[in-house]
Amino acid sequence: MSGVPQRPAGLDISRATPADWPVIRGWAADEGWNPGLADGVSFFAQDPEGLFLGRIGGEPVSAVSVVNYGDAYAFLGCYLVRPDLRGLGHGIATWKAGLAHAGGRTVGLDGVVAQQGNYRKSGFELAHRTVRFTGIATGGAVGPTADGVVPVEGDIAPLVAYDSACYPADRPRFLASWLTTEGHVVRARVVDGRVTGYGVLREGLDMPRIGPLFADTPDDARGLFDALAPAGRPVGLDVPASNPAAVALAEGRGLVPGFETARMYTGPVRAFAEERVFGVTTLELG
Repeated sequence: MSGVPQRPAGLDISRATPADWPVIRGWAADEGWNPGLADGVSFFAQDPEGLFLGRIGGEPVSAVSVVNYGDAYAFLGCYLVRPDLRGLGHGIATWKAGLAHAGGRTVGLDGVVAQQGNYRKSGFELAHRTVRFTGIATGGAVGPTADGVVPVEGDIAPLVAYDSACYPADRPRFLASWLTTEGHVVRARVVDGRVTGYGVLREGLDMPRIGPLFADTPDDARGLFDALAPAGRPVGLDVPASNPAAVALAEGRGLVPGFETARMYTGPVRAFAEERVFGVTTLELG
């Protein structure tokens, strides 16, 4: 991208507010990402200063989110430029402003595969592919609550503790929003009083989404998936291709692969139980 000015003339980059979210969500929808209807609430709950918007003459033209989790980890998403203004340097300038917010943290992203080369130039290295599986779930007792799968109401502390083993950072602030947002359906599997997995279903612009889907075993994951998947409606699940059991679950329930992204990091991340990740939370927040 040599020769592109760091800040194109007239481009003003500032932190986005919740009032800006519909614009960003609309751009994401146009790219086929199918964001959840209420995802923005949890973006801002986790990091109110983590979304950036570029404007020219007050009109939005570019966006990026860099949401910080603690002192060691951040996640980049919503990297978007209005189609009629691409290739003019607005995106990379907004990208740089967002990355500065992460400071010295390791940054993760789920980016489109075609851009892997460009992400490498910014210091990102491939960890695994993430594949979106979609379809009307079949092959299981979809709808009825599976054995040991219970609604989550009230105390979310056990799920926050479980989540910390399945993600590269603790994220209690995010989960306090994600697990209680109106319209989000939360289920946990509990065996002998111990949480062995949990999942969340939320409405998206195109179809409902399940994410995260974290579980100790494939049986735990199947029970949760079957309890969450809406009967007779398509559902989406973003599956790390590095987990064969997760791929097998999606395929076994009749979902088909489509949209694909590359999970990449700028450096080392805290060890977590990758084998428990059957569905990532979101492509925008990791």
